[in-house]
Amino acid sequence: MHLSETVNTGFYFLAPLLVFAPVVGLLINAIFGKRFSENVVGTVASLASGTAFVVSVLLAYSVAINHGHAVSVPFAEWIHVGNLKLDWTFRVDSLSATMMLVVSGVGTLIHVYAIGYMHEDVRFKHEEGRFTRFFIFLNLFIAAMMILVSGDSYLMLFVGWEGVGLCSFLLIGFWYEMDTLGRPSWANSNAAKKAFITNRVGDFGFLMAGFLMFWYLGSFQFDEVFAAAPAIAHDSPWVIVAITLFMLVGVAGKSAQIPLYIWLPDAMAGPTPVSALIHAATMVTAGVYLVTRSASIYTLVPQAQYIVAMVGATTALFAATIAVGQYDIKKVLAYSTISQLGFMVAAVGMGAYVAGMFHLITHAFFKALLFLSAGSVILGLERGHHAHAHHAAHDEKPKGKKKPALSKVEGKEDEHGHGHDDHGEVFDPGDMRNMGGLRKTMPVTFWFYMIGTLALAGIFPFAGFWSKDEILLDASLHFKSIYGQLTLAAFFTAFYMGRQIWMVFFGEARTDAAKHAEESPKVMTVPLMVLAVLSVIGGALNLPFEGFHTLGHWLSYTIGEVEGLPLNLQVAGISTALALLAIFISWLIYGRNPLKAGQIDPLKKPLGFVFTGMENKWFVDEGYGVLILTPFKKLSQFLADVIDWRFWHDFVHDTVIAGTYNWLSEVVLSRYADQKGIDTFFNSWGSFAQWLSGNVRKIQNGFVRSYALSVLLGVVLILGYLIFK
Repeated sequence: MHLSETVNTGFYFLAPLLVFAPVVGLLINAIFGKRFSENVVGTVASLASGTAFVVSVLLAYSVAINHGHAVSVPFAEWIHVGNLKLDWTFRVDSLSATMMLVVSGVGTLIHVYAIGYMHEDVRFKHEEGRFTRFFIFLNLFIAAMMILVSGDSYLMLFVGWEGVGLCSFLLIGFWYEMDTLGRPSWANSNAAKKAFITNRVGDFGFLMAGFLMFWYLGSFQFDEVFAAAPAIAHDSPWVIVAITLFMLVGVAGKSAQIPLYIWLPDAMAGPTPVSALIHAATMVTAGVYLVTRSASIYTLVPQAQYIVAMVGATTALFAATIAVGQYDIKKVLAYSTISQLGFMVAAVGMGAYVAGMFHLITHAFFKALLFLSAGSVILGLERGHHAHAHHAAHDEKPKGKKKPALSKVEGKEDEHGHGHDDHGEVFDPGDMRNMGGLRKTMPVTFWFYMIGTLALAGIFPFAGFWSKDEILLDASLHFKSIYGQLTLAAFFTAFYMGRQIWMVFFGEARTDAAKHAEESPKVMTVPLMVLAVLSVIGGALNLPFEGFHTLGHWLSYTIGEVEGLPLNLQVAGISTALALLAIFISWLIYGRNPLKAGQIDPLKKPLGFVFTGMENKWFVDEGYGVLILTPFKKLSQFLADVIDWRFWHDFVHDTVIAGTYNWLSEVVLSRYADQKGIDTFFNSWGSFAQWLSGNVRKIQNGFVRSYALSVLLGVVLILGYLIFK
């Protein structure tokens, strides 16, 4: 095919490269990575992800020139059983192309950033050999997510769904035998297991939806399912309700909604690029994509839509309150992600699919920017801490004498290279109470963090303002209770982000590490610059003005005609005013009188038990521990000790099976059957043979006369027989 023909008809034949470009990248690094330098490893991985982005751009162009027509690109046969024929087929339409661009575009920027980040992280933890492994996992993550968003059936989507679950497990537990501070610990490993197990609960919901879908709709392929759904909804509406609600369980697992959100904050155990990739561009967006892809099904059951929307709105508000009481810079952003995902889920639940996807895209920009900037802050403090430790050790070194071992004081390190404060505690570079004044020492990171914060808070004209307000407008028109929850969540969002800015970047440095913090290299700040630009101009994708509903028009090719809502000054004004008010209140509490070293949070005393609840995540994990984990562990111990060991092993195996076998073998078979039966029988034959041989031996006495007599008797007997016959 000539290039001119391809330009006019599309580049659909390149679709397999979406998956295989990252796979080739990880294979090159897996085979030759040990011979490559870190820059080469990072470049190979980044180029592999970048290739997927280029292919995504070409596929989006192909959809555009074909007026949004969905194209299926067959690649390989997969499952052919009876009437079920499922092949590995790539679906290229406006929705999948949008996800491809977000995943590969933001993912590639994270890859580039990770080159600089992991160069330092592996050295802080004295594990330089793991650099290559990290980029192998990162490429695998992109490949799995591409399978998810490009599949032409729910079963193919599920393959990618499970793939990103595996990759999250591998990357969250990347430092599996140590904690985030490099100390020997299984904390990160436990966090990875928590994410994996929680997502398996969600996967159960997805599987049940798939089973019902196949049983009643007869297929997994998108177009066939969507065509069969209306008839089933008319005849057996409970089937569609069940399918959509089981899907919601899957969404709650992947997109971290109540009650399965608990894994996402613990996912901070992974290196910061992993946090950015999971929270911004890949795994957590899968649930929102699933509902949007299934729009034709959800519109048939408004009651299920309302449940989805309520789950999203409740999650948005609940997670936002928890973020107010967190001290770890990444944990604040983690709960922010859960809250913003609540906005997206609420939007797609209300049927505002364009608004949900719009917020998914803008959130990918500014949340990736915030997470990567947070990683820059953490490494900046690490550099400052190590620099201060080096200077302190140098100053204390007696002239002309051997350098003494570093002691456990602020700015010094133990024998493992871990810094400690004046109380002998390990220095935590992610704790906002150890920061302060970083706008002076890390000005580039500060300005990028400010842009991300303003976008997340929904301040005009940043990207988050347009996407968040579109969701609020839809809610205000149709679901007043959801609108109230989301508006309050937006207020908390602006407050906790303002609190974070004042604690991290303003006031005086509260530790020596903060005083000596150093700015990150360009390999880390350049991706931040790109994301900052996108966080500013990203709202232009779907402006609420006539003729500017670009994203809405684009997605309408896949999800049907959508109404482009005009700008509502009342909704936008209220949300903006509340956001500015929240930022002002955060300044009154944290900015006007900056936190001092060792000072407790100013909100702790006035809010009392309320702040304690926020600080302790409303004790949800403890509640799960009491209601689920502890009974599960006790049940497991009972099953293991009493049922498995005492009953099954000791009684059934040892007493019943082994005891019966021993009794049969020793008493019945050995003593009676063998010894008194078989042995007696054959011993009697032996005795008879012995008796017979003893008597016969008397005939064989060696005398010729005896033999002649025997012959004579024999002849007489024969003759007598013949005569008398």
